[in-house]
Amino acid sequence: MDKKIWDYIVVGSGAGGATVAKELTKRKKKVLIIEGGPQTAKMGEALASVKFYDGNRLTMRMRHSKEGVGIVRSLIAGGSTIISCGNGVRCLEKELADLGLNLADEFLETERELNVSPISPRLYSNGSKALIEAGRDLGYAIEPMPKFINNSSCRKCGNCIFGCIHGAKWTSLDYLNEAVTNGCIVLYNTRVKNVIVEMGQAKGVRVSGPDGTSDVYGKAVILAAGGVGTPVILQNSGIPESGNNLFIDPLIVTYGITDDAKLSQIHEPSMTFVDLEFHKSKGFLLSTAAKNGGIMKFITYGLKGLFAPDKKTIAMMTKITDEPVGRVFPDGSISKPLTDQDRSRLKEGSNISKDIMKKAGAKRFGVSYVMGAHPGGTAAIGNIVDKNLQTKIEGLFVADASVLPVAPGLPPILTIVALAKYLAKALP
Repeated sequence: MDKKIWDYIVVGSGAGGATVAKELTKRKKKVLIIEGGPQTAKMGEALASVKFYDGNRLTMRMRHSKEGVGIVRSLIAGGSTIISCGNGVRCLEKELADLGLNLADEFLETERELNVSPISPRLYSNGSKALIEAGRDLGYAIEPMPKFINNSSCRKCGNCIFGCIHGAKWTSLDYLNEAVTNGCIVLYNTRVKNVIVEMGQAKGVRVSGPDGTSDVYGKAVILAAGGVGTPVILQNSGIPESGNNLFIDPLIVTYGITDDAKLSQIHEPSMTFVDLEFHKSKGFLLSTAAKNGGIMKFITYGLKGLFAPDKKTIAMMTKITDEPVGRVFPDGSISKPLTDQDRSRLKEGSNISKDIMKKAGAKRFGVSYVMGAHPGGTAAIGNIVDKNLQTKIEGLFVADASVLPVAPGLPPILTIVALAKYLAKALP
């Protein structure tokens, strides 16, 4: 690697990294993105997705904490936006404002660019429509989920979590491609080992890639490797206090088997409807959950779920706001236990889901393993970074879920994009 000095080195191309790179290149800044994963992969299939999901490719087992909780991550260009359900909700707006980060303008800008809107009724499955009717009959406030999904392009395949093969869902690849058009250079399959620090200032990063280990230099470094990846880099760069206070927004999927083959949920986007009435008061939300068939049933539900008939199964997700008692270690391993409060919230949400599904016609029930798809909090504002998203190392910033001060219990992509826009505006 030559001694070229970039204006900004961005580590990661997910929601935070691609956004900040796009915004900086619009201002003609020289930006280098370093992405640990590959540039492309086959989308839309469970077996193909093992190549970019973080886990064991042989057993198809996702990454787990030492305590056995699944950690859902995607290691590919676009990060975890590739496997997101396309949910466009604001989270932690007040909490961030209280810390001095007023993101009102950035949220509006993000919602406009991502075309956030409720999903079209054309995409509702019969199963979810039955659940909505049953839930409302029981007095629950279930509404369409705001999405950054193009209603006319969506083909109702139900495979959002394997990458959208139809290009209907916004991902940070849209911003990444714009940044590249503006002159950004991207290094793929290249891992950042640590930040190069001299006299308390970030000078670049040490990377390991296809050509071996080398140093890359820049005037500033922006880490956007996610709630698990970023704290590893920080700890290996002289900030050992990072990695604590990990939250993951744990979730379970409760499914019910009916006698009606018309109640399938397979053909609709994931999380089409959501009930937020318990989010603030009890720390959980409920949503409809597209039921994936094939090997995914075994991965998610175990042997019992493997034999659940796809066309007679309905499902609902419980996602909770968890206590931040986890930790990411310098070697990348994760400790994330579930507390009694976490388990209580999951159980209450699952019980309500069963009541709704029973009303909709379900006769037998099952529950998935516990997993979390929103790791964050490991470089929180007020702890590891200041309100300018800068660490104690001058010129070293963070722009991903690591900086979120508390567990949102809600999809964080919209908020991460808004934070990255906020950072890009503040950088010289």
